[in-house]
Amino acid sequence: MQPLLLSQFTATSCIGRGLTPTLASLREQRSGLQPCDFDDAGVASWTGSVTGVNDEVLRADLRAFDCRNNRLAQLGLRQDRFEQAVAQALARVGRRRMGVFLGTSTSGIGQTELAYRHRDPVTGALPADFHYASTHNPYSVSDFVRRYFQLEGPAMAVSSACSSSAKVFASAQRMLQAGLIDAAIVGGVDSLCLTTLCGFNSLGLLSPRPCRPFDVARDGISIGEAAAFILLE
Repeated sequence: MQPLLLSQFTATSCIGRGLTPTLASLREQRSGLQPCDFDDAGVASWTGSVTGVNDEVLRADLRAFDCRNNRLAQLGLRQDRFEQAVAQALARVGRRRMGVFLGTSTSGIGQTELAYRHRDPVTGALPADFHYASTHNPYSVSDFVRRYFQLEGPAMAVSSACSSSAKVFASAQRMLQAGLIDAAIVGGVDSLCLTTLCGFNSLGLLSPRPCRPFDVARDGISIGEAAAFILLE
């Protein structure tokens, strides 16, 4: 099996936007969890929300993709000179030879939650400005990233819960080994939404305090959001 080069990496989460603040938080053992104040969840737990997501503005040609998940993706792409690394790789391989392989479970479901709350009280119809294909659809984030970099190569999304962002590496590796592409953007994006928060809360799985996964007296999990991207060549 031919080895692959991990030429660039970036990660954004509640402990940092980019690798430098993330590493600093880890070294200082600083948590990014805060009491849950997301939307109107009404959940007595702690969440790991990323600062600045709501401030992201998508390009005019990408406005149809506007949702929390894609704004988080864009915020992540702008860290650690990842955009510049992709541009340099594109200069070498071309737009048709770079693929996109991303994992997600929430995708833009928050946009559907918002649309449902604003449905027509008589007919139940969702608002006319709700675009499922470019927001809630799991492929939305991969399509968004593909268009963000104006790529012409293959793109796919994997939505298999916690394994999503592991499986995309295998998908990218197979396409690279088959000679179908020369480079790939691989990673995952998941954002906070009411479905996840209220769903895990209904199962009694959320801790009422910051989670302690290795504590003998652990009492649940904490939900967070994050985006991470890797450039494989």
